[in-house]
Amino acid sequence: MRKNPHYTDIEIARWREYEDVLTDSLWLMSSRHTGNGHKLDYHGNFIPQIANQMFRRYTKEGEIVVDWFLGSGTSAIEAVNLSRKLVGVELKPELIEHVAAKLPEEALEHSIRLLCGDSTNAETADNVRGRLAELGSEKAHLAILHPPYADIIRFSEHKSDLSNCTSIADFLDSFQQVAQNAYDTLENGRFAVLVIGDKYSAGELEPLGFQCMQRMNDVGFKTKSIIVKNIEGNEVAKGKNTNLWRYRALAGGFYIFKHEYVIVFFK
Repeated sequence: MRKNPHYTDIEIARWREYEDVLTDSLWLMSSRHTGNGHKLDYHGNFIPQIANQMFRRYTKEGEIVVDWFLGSGTSAIEAVNLSRKLVGVELKPELIEHVAAKLPEEALEHSIRLLCGDSTNAETADNVRGRLAELGSEKAHLAILHPPYADIIRFSEHKSDLSNCTSIADFLDSFQQVAQNAYDTLENGRFAVLVIGDKYSAGELEPLGFQCMQRMNDVGFKTKSIIVKNIEGNEVAKGKNTNLWRYRALAGGFYIFKHEYVIVFFK
């Protein structure tokens, strides 16, 4: 019998019992899970189901996840639900306060660290190391990266916000700095997860997913799997006039994005 992987609590000998653990590369999810602390209260497609699947596949209870784009705190909430620890990095101080208000006080004391900072900076990486030490480890056991999809939605007025980059090249260079920080703070033999979509610009497809995947490879990560996930019903403030978008697609010769990528990497 094959031994259990060192990075998960899943018992391989009982593999038939894990019917809710996904192993296919196409994820069709009709809606965002709510409850257990989760609700749809912020832009973005990092749904609880992604955190749940990735945490269970690639960490054990008590291990530490670093989320480099914390947002509204989906990963922090799911870390509490699944008895994981987490360091969450977020550029906007008001979001740090928003996430902290969602979490149990005991979790903020013992298992969750919220860090306001720019994920592209070396100083922020040093601060992440400090939070990891507080939680009892030199390195993270899983890295989560869910950056803005370039300038599709502007998340803040901060110059260092990746959604304010003036070109795709600048966006990718900044993202690579975050990828490098994630690589440097991750334990060898562990995994990173990138959630990203593509975009259209001036009538041309910008394959952000594959471009960001390449930047992850450039800093040392090895690509393990590419999952395609639908995004319908999981977004806020992206416009829901289906007929208008269908008209634009037919008139412009393009197809409407209904998917994004969940790309798994190995260090």
